Amino acid sequence: MLKTRTLTAVIALILFLSALFYLSPIFWMAVLLTLVLTGAVEWSKLGKFSATHSTIYLMLTVLLGGELLYILSRAVLIDPYTTSFLWLYAASLLFWIIAAPALLKSNYPIKSPLLMCIIGWLLLLPTGLALYQLRAISPLLLLGFMAAIWISDTAAYFAGRAYGKHKLAPGISPGKTWEGVAGALVAVSVYAFVWSQMAGEEARVVLLLPLLLGLVILGIIGDLFESLMKRHAGVKDSGNILPGHGGILDRIDALTSTLPTAVLALLIFTA
Repeated sequence: MLKTRTLTAVIALILFLSALFYLSPIFWMAVLLTLVLTGAVEWSKLGKFSATHSTIYLMLTVLLGGELLYILSRAVLIDPYTTSFLWLYAASLLFWIIAAPALLKSNYPIKSPLLMCIIGWLLLLPTGLALYQLRAISPLLLLGFMAAIWISDTAAYFAGRAYGKHKLAPGISPGKTWEGVAGALVAVSVYAFVWSQMAGEEARVVLLLPLLLGLVILGIIGDLFESLMKRHAGVKDSGNILPGHGGILDRIDALTSTLPTAVLALLIFTA
């Protein structure tokens, strides 16, 4: 299993980096729309949609995602820092700091297909747009934000295994601990300092540090929320498209709650 996971991770990373730095905008858009659609397929299964509801949901997702990405692609040609979708990034942030924690606390299954559709769009559409806009601003900046989440996940895993005694959310994800959270915060703090030093903008660590630490917390909420949805659906993974890793949602859960917030903060502070 470890060999399979490692091989899948290496191949996925190579493909992602190749797409990030070498694909033209139109093909990058196609990749993101495929990502959103694949996530929507998995989400419809977690929501236990009927065949009819799934078909309608996926068709609407393609139409919405395609139209929004097209509008954004035109806007970033004029100004990569366009605020055209500031409202959607803000809606995503509100969901993750208000609605998601409330749903985690109540642990109550979402039974309304309409509500599940809306939540799925709030997870996937802002993420797709954030991936497109951050790349338009700077591929390295996008990679920097994603690296913060990867570092957070890795540090939380190893700190939890080494020191974990106090469960973070035993009823949702028994493997996560408060010690793991502390390890993630420490690791990302170091990363923020190194990032600011490498960029030659030491003063910006004052802004970068709280942003990245905020992303760590949001990433944990995103991870827990997807775990809650899987628990309610009675499945271990959201899918099986990635051997050894599960589905697309299993890999981007923390990104759905962080990347829209990252671009939102960037747009606000550079306005």
